[in-house]
Amino acid sequence: MSGGPGVAEARPVDAGERLEVLDVLRGFALGGVFVSNVYVWMSGWVLMPRPAVQALTATWVDQAASELFQFFVNGRFMPIFSFLFGLGFCVQLTRAEKRGTSVVPVYRRRLMVMYLLGLVHLYGAWYGDVLNMYAMAGLLLLLFRERKDRTLLIWAGVLMFGPMLVGQGLMRFGTLLLHGPEAHAAAREAAQAAAKGMAETKAGIFEGLSSGGYWRWLRANAEAYFLLFFSPMMLTHIGTTVGRFALGLWAGRKGLFHDVEKHGATLKRLWGWGLGVGLVGSGVGVVTSMLMRKKLLDFQEPWTLVLTPVRELGAVGLATFYVTSLALLFQRERWRKALRLLAPAGRMAVTNYMSQSVLGMLVFSGVGLGLMGKTGPAVTIALTMGLFCVQVAWSHWWLARYRFGPVEWVWRSLTYGKAQPMKRSADPRPETEPVA
Repeated sequence: MSGGPGVAEARPVDAGERLEVLDVLRGFALGGVFVSNVYVWMSGWVLMPRPAVQALTATWVDQAASELFQFFVNGRFMPIFSFLFGLGFCVQLTRAEKRGTSVVPVYRRRLMVMYLLGLVHLYGAWYGDVLNMYAMAGLLLLLFRERKDRTLLIWAGVLMFGPMLVGQGLMRFGTLLLHGPEAHAAAREAAQAAAKGMAETKAGIFEGLSSGGYWRWLRANAEAYFLLFFSPMMLTHIGTTVGRFALGLWAGRKGLFHDVEKHGATLKRLWGWGLGVGLVGSGVGVVTSMLMRKKLLDFQEPWTLVLTPVRELGAVGLATFYVTSLALLFQRERWRKALRLLAPAGRMAVTNYMSQSVLGMLVFSGVGLGLMGKTGPAVTIALTMGLFCVQVAWSHWWLARYRFGPVEWVWRSLTYGKAQPMKRSADPRPETEPVA
């Protein structure tokens, strides 16, 4: 392999240049993403009929675990992951500018490799992969690298809330706006009829994922992807992701996490606003979801469109609260020692993210233990957190011996056009690590 001019000029980041707090945040986000992915998707809940889900939440312990998950975890950690991606891009951009080189060639190549890794992960391990979507959204982030800070913030807000609001509006009321009330009523009836067929399709996919060998699992996994993720709404997710990337790029420009002590006052303000907005938005989301489940609120009412940005505000608010809390606590020696335990997991985040899908498959699918649809919320969350602790320990062990996680090594080797030295003692040059 041989790299282009931009790749040849680029170099890995020195270990001393790393921002350790970002590794901690990335490790923290990784744990939350794992819990979310297992709870909603890998455990089979999204494919199960409502009576089966209700049976698994019959005890007060499981009910409490479910409500706490919905309020504090669900949808709160992917915004952190996306934010850190944008911040990492800013770090790469700044250091490339200091070297007098362009970040664009190597960045594009990184994204191309990332997209390919995402496809392998998507079709070989789990249908909910986000790496390929991140690669596409990452290309769009290049459009914002020379924008002013104020413009960047405006675009971040528009993209985080606009696409999902427009997408939901078109999906729910597009027929009404374009063809009138009668066509809209007919479309609703057709959708209700299709829902019955959807239930049968989900049941078939559940059966394929929860029983049988790997080849049967592969087929069901592909069917799940095209049923649950491959739709026009994917475009709105890409737009939302670019908005979160842009917010991270803005934070990187401001240096909020380069010198937390200097920006402590700003982070404390963000902490307060994040907590307030997060609690209100999340509270509204939980209450309205409960009312809809009890059929006391019709989701088809036009005014309920406002719930889409409110829920996103709740997710972004709590994500902001989590990030600023950890960044501020990291400045205290006692907390820093404890939080550093997460850093190795964050340094090999892509390896851990992809291996989480393998662990989920081995525990829940028919390829492994076959626990899909058999564990309630409390057991599912506890089991996932236990597996994540194993990942953290393994990350410590691995990085004590090697310079990169296995997937990070493949990613960087393909990006830079040559095999990177893997063992820590294999290269006499100073130890280097990937920045993002």
